[in-house]
Amino acid sequence: MIAAQDAVATDAPDIKIRTAQAQDLGQLADILTDSFHPPTGMMRWAQPILRLGIYEDLRNRLRSHSEHYLCLVAVSQVSTLTNVDEEIVGTVEIALRSPPSWKPQTSKYAYISNLAVSQSCRRQGVAKQLLLACDRTAQEWGFQQLSLHVLENNHQARQLYLKTGYELRQVEPSYGTWKLLRRPKRLLLQKNLATTSTN
Repeated sequence: MIAAQDAVATDAPDIKIRTAQAQDLGQLADILTDSFHPPTGMMRWAQPILRLGIYEDLRNRLRSHSEHYLCLVAVSQVSTLTNVDEEIVGTVEIALRSPPSWKPQTSKYAYISNLAVSQSCRRQGVAKQLLLACDRTAQEWGFQQLSLHVLENNHQARQLYLKTGYELRQVEPSYGTWKLLRRPKRLLLQKNLATTSTN
């Protein structure tokens, strides 16, 4: 899933994209928790537990040292009277996934997940820079296509993806409790990197 992010790049701050490190986990867990589980209503009470789960899941993925997994962070330089510090303002993960067993396709594909930008830096081009870094990574890995999921009611994220070259490939049907709870459908979007890099 992808959290709602910036739809238009305006006044983009001076951002650097780098690989996530173990010392980033606390800030990343905060950004991901706030993006996917905003502290409103009853969610406010569940946030510490959700944050811990996100922290541990991300820590395990970072420790895996998989050849085809990368967590990227967007950092902004913060100047104080004594020194310059980095502040993490966004993150995204890219990895290889296997298609579901019922699909005829057998090869793995490059997949983006957990795109999130801190509340104060949204709509400033941070998410777009993270997505472009994923484009480069996928091409370095030898892939010419990227996939991701977004919820159908996440209009800001959908607008961002369409502007950066993604196209709708499939509307995934709702099954079981997903349908009973009237949850929004998941949309599979894909980007052809060979086509977009030549334009």
